[in-house]
Amino acid sequence: MSADYPIPPPRASAESPEAHDLAAPFGDVQTSLWRGAGFAPRDRALPEETPVAITYNRVSHAVMMATPADLQDFALGFTLNERIVATPAEIEEIEIAPAPRGAVELRLWIAPERMEALDHRRRHLTGAMGCGLCGLDSLEEAMRPLPMVGSTLTLSAEDIMAAMASLYPAQTMAQKTRALHAAGFWRKGAGLVAIREDVGRHNALDKLAGGLRQMGEAPSDGVLVMTSRVSIELIQKAAVMGVSVLVAVSAPTLLAVREADSIGMVLIGVARDDGFEVFTGGQRILG
Repeated sequence: MSADYPIPPPRASAESPEAHDLAAPFGDVQTSLWRGAGFAPRDRALPEETPVAITYNRVSHAVMMATPADLQDFALGFTLNERIVATPAEIEEIEIAPAPRGAVELRLWIAPERMEALDHRRRHLTGAMGCGLCGLDSLEEAMRPLPMVGSTLTLSAEDIMAAMASLYPAQTMAQKTRALHAAGFWRKGAGLVAIREDVGRHNALDKLAGGLRQMGEAPSDGVLVMTSRVSIELIQKAAVMGVSVLVAVSAPTLLAVREADSIGMVLIGVARDDGFEVFTGGQRILG
């Protein structure tokens, strides 16, 4: 083994019979593809997304959503990039342990002096550590239950196209910089009611949520349109807002599809000039 990479091969925990059953990094779903002449079924591959908890010497540090592949590399790279250790030699062991609901724990054991420095660092931080899922440090928080969608809003395919088409002309900062995400709210009969931009897609959605609350708009009455892919965090935020229909430029993750379907949210992705794909709630979108 190279002296530059003196870490034992990762071992799977034997604490459960699923010790070796990590989720596949991608999977197939069936969608409804709309291209102007009605809907047609389509099979599509989507990336998997799973909560990954990182612990150091059995102390929880952070939870992130990640593709369940190359997890030893992820554990090593994260630990080095966050300057928790200076060299791989300060990592004594990495254990990959499957957890309930497809989650994974990356358990690292680091040198005592590095753990002491990490404890000191955590005690002196005034906020979140700048990594992980909005400061969460447990898998339970990452997969908290979501409220069911109460709206039965029904829209036409033309409504979806109009909602998405309204977004780009209103992205004034993105047109100047080509470096910003946008989240907008479109309502039938009113058009694009509000739009917020930010370098982070989560930040753009949070800004929109605050704006809609101050405007007195009900997110369940229209369409949330976004310029990004759809991860589980966006589904979680949209559900808390009361969003009924979410439309995005890019595709969702498998976990986002499962969660949207479980709460009754219409999830549409790959929305472009020539059409879109319905991933959940297709009965509420009329061709």
